[in-house]
Amino acid sequence: MVMALDGIKVLDLSRLAPGPHCSMLLADFGADVTLVEAVPGASAKLGSTGLRRSEAAERAAAYNALGRGKKSIALNLKEEEARKIFYRMVEGADVVIEGFRPGVVKRLGVDYDTLSQINPRIICCSISGFGQTGPYANLVGHDINYIAVGGALGVTGRPGQPPAIPVNLLADFAGGGLTAAFAICLAIIAREKTGRGQNIDVGMSDGVLSLMTSAFSQYFSTGQPIRPGEYLLNGAAPFYNTYKCSDGRWFSIGSIEPHFWANLCKVLGTEDLLPHQFDQARWPEMIERFAGIFATKTADEWMAIMSQDDICAAPVLEMENVVTNEHNLARGMVIELDSPVGKVKQIGVAPKLSETPGQPRSTAPLIGQHTDEILSGLGYTAEQIADLRSRGVVG
Repeated sequence: MVMALDGIKVLDLSRLAPGPHCSMLLADFGADVTLVEAVPGASAKLGSTGLRRSEAAERAAAYNALGRGKKSIALNLKEEEARKIFYRMVEGADVVIEGFRPGVVKRLGVDYDTLSQINPRIICCSISGFGQTGPYANLVGHDINYIAVGGALGVTGRPGQPPAIPVNLLADFAGGGLTAAFAICLAIIAREKTGRGQNIDVGMSDGVLSLMTSAFSQYFSTGQPIRPGEYLLNGAAPFYNTYKCSDGRWFSIGSIEPHFWANLCKVLGTEDLLPHQFDQARWPEMIERFAGIFATKTADEWMAIMSQDDICAAPVLEMENVVTNEHNLARGMVIELDSPVGKVKQIGVAPKLSETPGQPRSTAPLIGQHTDEILSGLGYTAEQIADLRSRGVVG
């Protein structure tokens, strides 16, 4: 099967979520991704091949979807010999991904300026919290800090309450991993025109702010900032909200357009509210009234009712229900892969390409699982590999 990124070789130096997510997306569409990982410590229980083999390690790798479809080599890049190995890998690579703090790759000698001298076609992508430049560049942080600076955290939650903290989706995965994968694909296309690679600077706070484009377009136009729970799309409106059902579960309504609103009111028996959809003074009263109505039936009962008409509605699925939902299953968004510990479930590939579809090809490797294979491919003998491993250059 032809895949969109067949022939693209990626070296991934990253460790935390954004980089691995980026390279997972690329691997799912055919890229040959090699994780360049740290050599396990001397205190680790290593087998004859240097792998941390144990049932727990095998299971952790099998369920680590972010590592799927990849190979792994363990290199101690602080050692000159390890850097020489990496440079040889770069000669035949297309992309290098890293997620260190600004300046680290320069100190290690694996920065774009150095690598582009070895391979002018190389594309280097740096993923960091605040980017490589600016006053915040060297600050530490996590998703919550990046969405705070990017504006997303400040518009979530309910009035008078602390901001609602989402799982680390917005900065790590959308603003970071997904943005980086998009940028890398752009650079690959650009290289076809210029013949040269380039350096990519992905700041997760930038990515979050980009996701806020529409919200800020409105702010720039009207001068009215969005506050938590006071905006049509973040909890102020009765027709774009969540309601607790009789079984304790929640149900979401998104009936913004007037015809969807009319259908909603008909089903709920609130036709008297039809002319008042956008009367913001009445929204608190309407929310309270809707809450009382939704509390009379279970979430599944409301879904059965709402799905009979054109109403933007869906139950708020808990994780255990997401992965058994008939629609998610029909869309191939829950898959099974073979692994050393048996079949494991993972989340599937989101974009559906008709001619070159994505397909996860294997579960994640153990650290250094392919070290010997990769070094052999570079021309190292078994004796040389054993010597490098004995001195901690590779693992």
